Amino acid sequence: MTKIASYRLYRRILYPIQAFIQAEAFSGILLIFITLIALIWANSAWSATYTDFWSTYFTVSFGDFSISKDLIHWINDGLMAIFFFVVGLEIKREITTGELASFKKASFPVMAALGGMLVPAMLYYFLNAGTPAVAGWGIPMATDIAFALGMVSLLGKRVPLSLKLFLVAFAIVDDIGAVLVIALFYTSEVNFLSLWVGFGVFGLLLVISSYNTRTIFVYLLLGVVMWVAFLLSGVHATIAGILLAITIPARSSFTQEEFISATDNILGELHASHLAHSYPAVVSDPKEEENDFQAAVYTIETNCQEALSPLSRLEHSLHPWVAFAIMPIFALANAGMLIDASLLDGFFNPLTAGIVVGLAIGKPVGIMAFAWLASVTGLAAKPSSFSWAQVLGVALLGGIGFTMSIFIANLAFDGTPELATAKLAILVASVLAAVAGLALLWLAKPVDK
Repeated sequence: MTKIASYRLYRRILYPIQAFIQAEAFSGILLIFITLIALIWANSAWSATYTDFWSTYFTVSFGDFSISKDLIHWINDGLMAIFFFVVGLEIKREITTGELASFKKASFPVMAALGGMLVPAMLYYFLNAGTPAVAGWGIPMATDIAFALGMVSLLGKRVPLSLKLFLVAFAIVDDIGAVLVIALFYTSEVNFLSLWVGFGVFGLLLVISSYNTRTIFVYLLLGVVMWVAFLLSGVHATIAGILLAITIPARSSFTQEEFISATDNILGELHASHLAHSYPAVVSDPKEEENDFQAAVYTIETNCQEALSPLSRLEHSLHPWVAFAIMPIFALANAGMLIDASLLDGFFNPLTAGIVVGLAIGKPVGIMAFAWLASVTGLAAKPSSFSWAQVLGVALLGGIGFTMSIFIANLAFDGTPELATAKLAILVASVLAAVAGLALLWLAKPVDK
């Protein structure tokens, strides 16, 4: 590969991925501190204020129409819809230009992710079959990509970029599975009129996207309408975020050649104008020269905006808000629980076993088994830049469920005593997975280059 081709590959794929990994890693570290704050608050002398605050009702009304929910549901149904929207943008980017863009690149992490979803779900179901807790079978399927990358970042250069890309890829496939599970299995009674309105708006968005409409405001406005329709339908409103992401154009309106040609022409004209004004025999007008310069800069800026796809612009704009605001707020609102004698006395039960065994054991076993099976059958090839021991290390980190697991636990056990137990089990399993994964990655010998 030539230096120019390598540079283009870095610009198109590796630079956005590295920026994503850095943001997610810092977000994961932040989530750890926010989780500790939530637990301290919920178990302090001010524990009543924790419950009271998140139970405060907030109403949005327009004429006779109104939506009234407590703060925790505004977070879980509203802010998390933005989280799922950004997840959808990341999925679409990976499928169009990233690690999932071709069968050859995608097959290894996809197979690993399938094992990482199926095995823990089966273990949980086996341990809870015939009990009310069986509804939580989707909890151990998920990987918290921010937490996992946060743990990886602690090891610095001991973890190669290719291994981080593998972790990102299988975690994103996990997200796809989690979204499907939520949409298909964690839906209450359905209001079909609202549901059809929501899908009607989705269809309209697809039509608008097919005409390569690039006005982001149109998508966001119709996205809000679709979110309200899904909220009223009984299907979880966060699905609207994923559907909206599907409709966002992922391609630039300029080809590389068109952008380079247009920019070269503008710079050439600006350079010629500058030389003309600088020539001693010419009496230059500073105002005219400044106007030419500002016009050229503005045109280049406009072309740069047009060269970026709406998907890239939205992901770049929203990802910091999700990583450093929405996810920490979700953790603060949902991770706090009163850890008292009654919770600890009833902690050892099939529900707890299903979550802890599913995340801390089932997840890495499933990832390793399916990845190895894909490799030996020739369906996929493990990249030579990392070892099987390192694969097991990130597979263990895949057992950090946290955000997505707590989200699914809220759907499965909302308003029941099992919710607090499930959250504590998720925290325990995530800590076990993090410690085991970090230890193995620290001890694993890097592949010689």
